[in-house]
Amino acid sequence: MTAAHEPITFAYWVPNVSGGLVVSTIEQRTDWGYDYNVELARLAEANGFDYALSQVRYMASYGAAYQHESTSFSLALALATERLKVIAAVHPGLWQPGVLAKLVASADQMTGGRMAVNVVSGWFKDEFTQLGEPWLEHGERYRRSEEFIRYLREIWTSDHAELSGDFYRLHDFDLKPKPVDVPGRAHPEIFMGGNSTDARGMGGRVTDWYFCNGNTPEGIAEQIQDVTDVAQVHGRPAGAVKFGVNGFMVARDTEAEAHAVLDEIIAKADVEAVEGFGSAVRQAGQSTGDKLGMWQDSEFKDLVQYNDGFRTGLIGTPEQVARRILEYKKRGVHMMLLGFLHFQEEVVHFGREVLPIVRELEAAELSRVG
Repeated sequence: MTAAHEPITFAYWVPNVSGGLVVSTIEQRTDWGYDYNVELARLAEANGFDYALSQVRYMASYGAAYQHESTSFSLALALATERLKVIAAVHPGLWQPGVLAKLVASADQMTGGRMAVNVVSGWFKDEFTQLGEPWLEHGERYRRSEEFIRYLREIWTSDHAELSGDFYRLHDFDLKPKPVDVPGRAHPEIFMGGNSTDARGMGGRVTDWYFCNGNTPEGIAEQIQDVTDVAQVHGRPAGAVKFGVNGFMVARDTEAEAHAVLDEIIAKADVEAVEGFGSAVRQAGQSTGDKLGMWQDSEFKDLVQYNDGFRTGLIGTPEQVARRILEYKKRGVHMMLLGFLHFQEEVVHFGREVLPIVRELEAAELSRVG
């Protein structure tokens, strides 16, 4: 089936780092601890969420003073739930891919095939250099990530894994146990995110899912077309790459109330932290040849939600938010990756007030187009 015929899926950002999902002093009834996140995962599973994405941070940045490691945290959440799929963000250069492949295969066995990875090429130089690892230039980071993904795919699917690359090598290796044999899935799903030409190329060539930073429906459609074109040129079948979009949701009883919350978030932004984050991330795009990296056109207010989540426009009444989600789906989006101010209560509100409208709109659209 095409994206238009499949229900759109929902993921949420796991708040496994302190500070919540906005760099602001506004009250956030969200906690980064284990017990809070186990309860959140169970609530999310019961309220229409299919995936949970654990962030990866190795040191303090833009207000995130404390961080839980992503792979262990993802496994813990999967073991505490029954159906929720978990995505652990990982950095090539800080992980040896064979070790990660072994960990994920074991975690996949423990969870009945619910483990996935989000391969992050990296933007925060200090995380590498302060851990004693080299910091590669932008294009080289993506070349390394592409080899990393090819390595994972090879070791998960071959009994005699072989790879000879510039960064990684495999020699007649047989990983046992391999990941769970899940119908319709060749191996644990591989996600990535980006905006640059390097990222779009890598996404089209090797990944299963491509995450986009927050953007307008038109801006997302342009990225989807680029990545899809690359996939087609490289002989991948139609639909080989699926697309997700980051969005920060503020759904309230009235549009005015929702926008008042957004205005308060921005008015109470931690200016020093936001500007520090902006300075750090802009080098990621400026280091590309065509200056198309993430955050290059982000304004101060966009950076208060550090993946441009406000730009997706999920601000308003439940019906307004649901209709906005359908605009993205019509342009080829398969998944919305959501963040909230007060995670537990707003996840429940999403399942009760927003999701039913999304499903009604999907059914109406499917009836209209046949």
